[in-house]
Amino acid sequence: MKKIIVPIDFSKHSEFALKAAALLAKKHNAEIYALHMLDIQFVNLSESESYGQEKAVFFLKMAEKRIKRFLLKDYLKEVKVFPIIQHYKVFSDINSIAKDVNADLIIMSSHGVSGFKEFFVGSNAEKVIRHSELPVLVIKNDLNDVVFKDVVFATSLSDETIEAYKKMLKIVALLEANLHILYVNLPNEDFLSTREMEKKANEFLLEAEGNTNRMKDISFVSDRSIEKGILNFSNLVGADLISVITHGRKGLSHIFAGSISEDITNHSTLPILTFKI
Repeated sequence: MKKIIVPIDFSKHSEFALKAAALLAKKHNAEIYALHMLDIQFVNLSESESYGQEKAVFFLKMAEKRIKRFLLKDYLKEVKVFPIIQHYKVFSDINSIAKDVNADLIIMSSHGVSGFKEFFVGSNAEKVIRHSELPVLVIKNDLNDVVFKDVVFATSLSDETIEAYKKMLKIVALLEANLHILYVNLPNEDFLSTREMEKKANEFLLEAEGNTNRMKDISFVSDRSIEKGILNFSNLVGADLISVITHGRKGLSHIFAGSISEDITNHSTLPILTFKI
């Protein structure tokens, strides 16, 4: 992990993400790219084009001064930080910037009250996750460290999740965390017996890694919803990070083969790490 992107809007919550990024950067000698999406509305037919350009320059200069002050944090000392200001909000651009700088991770923040529709990072973070080809780490609170000892990775054990699973393994290894692979069994038409779940897990591991060594790390739980299963199991094992897979084209409302609500984020105080299929 060498380069981290942190979208910021100068709020307390975006500072949570910046601080977490700084902690990770110090551990892995990584660089931080602090990205601010400057929202300038020019829809005013009474204004001339030259005046609109003057306004853009004015707000851009103001943003440059503000981001410079915002980055004067003690925890950013000894960390390389590069400010980036985009003068319009197009969420696919975050993915473009990530490619340009060859970033490894995006860290964002949520206050956790109204889910991804109320992110303190300039706009709706679900749109960022939808467009991002990078893993996205969602921070819910102010963290004093980024030591993740136990990570719960929830998966459907389907073939389409294998690539995301491989990406997750690399980050978990980097974090030196204990991995708990979780399959939530629901009481509906997709319900599986213990034998069927074990068979599914064996086939998944053989396809993903060529062996079944991680069978000892897989847990099967039955619950009334995927969200409840993830949260209850995470509490049971004392997890400090939850990882989920998202279909990027549909946001976090469509995880696994079916659909999962944003409750997994709203109801959890733990950081969430997402991987796009």
